[in-house]
Amino acid sequence: MTAMMPEIHYQELKCCRLCPRGCGVNRFEGNRGYCRSMAGLRIGAVCLHKGEEPVLAGNHGMCNVFFEHCNLQCSYCQNYQISRNHQEQADVLTDLDEVLGRIAACLHAGAACVGFVSPSHMIPHMTHIIHILRERGLHAVTVMNTNAYDHPGKIRQLAEDIDVYLPDLKYHDAALGKKFSGADDYPAVAQAALKEMYRQKGAELRMGPDGIAHNGLIIRHLVLPGYVDNTLACLRFIARELSPKVHVSVMAQYTPIGAVAADENLGRTITAAEYERVLEELDRLGMDCGWIQSLSSAYHYQPDFTRSEPF
Repeated sequence: MTAMMPEIHYQELKCCRLCPRGCGVNRFEGNRGYCRSMAGLRIGAVCLHKGEEPVLAGNHGMCNVFFEHCNLQCSYCQNYQISRNHQEQADVLTDLDEVLGRIAACLHAGAACVGFVSPSHMIPHMTHIIHILRERGLHAVTVMNTNAYDHPGKIRQLAEDIDVYLPDLKYHDAALGKKFSGADDYPAVAQAALKEMYRQKGAELRMGPDGIAHNGLIIRHLVLPGYVDNTLACLRFIARELSPKVHVSVMAQYTPIGAVAADENLGRTITAAEYERVLEELDRLGMDCGWIQSLSSAYHYQPDFTRSEPF
């Protein structure tokens, strides 16, 4: 057992079923499941990021903690330098004190939120960091930036730890989930996870006097070129199964990476006509809470994790 992991978390990693992959491997013995992660802490970057949602970034940016690897392997992932499970970074952060120090530096620089990016396979590590920050008097807004491929039961256990849920809703179409992310059960799993987040937070995004969201739910959706019907179906699920007043961040920033450059659809950015269909559906559904983007956003949010400041 490593020094950083409390006993209760040790048991979880001994037979890992943190995410819906349910591999059941003993990560302390070097057995590697789908995400190829062992028991130790592995973080690709800790950095300030102004991000897509101004109520989280504020004027100073949000402190984002990017975990290495992922329980989805989306073929078009912009974070591919750290998210690919078949590769490992040479300069990954493994020391808890160093990670905590970098988070503290971001908070002292003015960040009000700490966002944990792709934490589904590293939930014990995320909660342990949150608990230590609070013990040290660093009461930042905690944000779970997840792909939503999560067990509802795990989300239920996070009710006291996470202030703002920031999940993706990638697919309503199971075939797309399988084709692009290796998970044909993604729609069913993600919808159940979002329902639990909504049960906890409701539709209201509670704001602090500083203009920062202090508690609530924001659902992200990245519009994929050529698959606008999938986007419309995702929006209808949110409006009809949750609430049309849930805050949504509907992103036009898709940019193809090398792995999909030759794909007929994913090899291009979205068109104005495609995004206009999305905006019309938002209006039709009465979804007027949240954020949209300009088409030029495709050129503003691409990270480079080989740099000390990826954004």
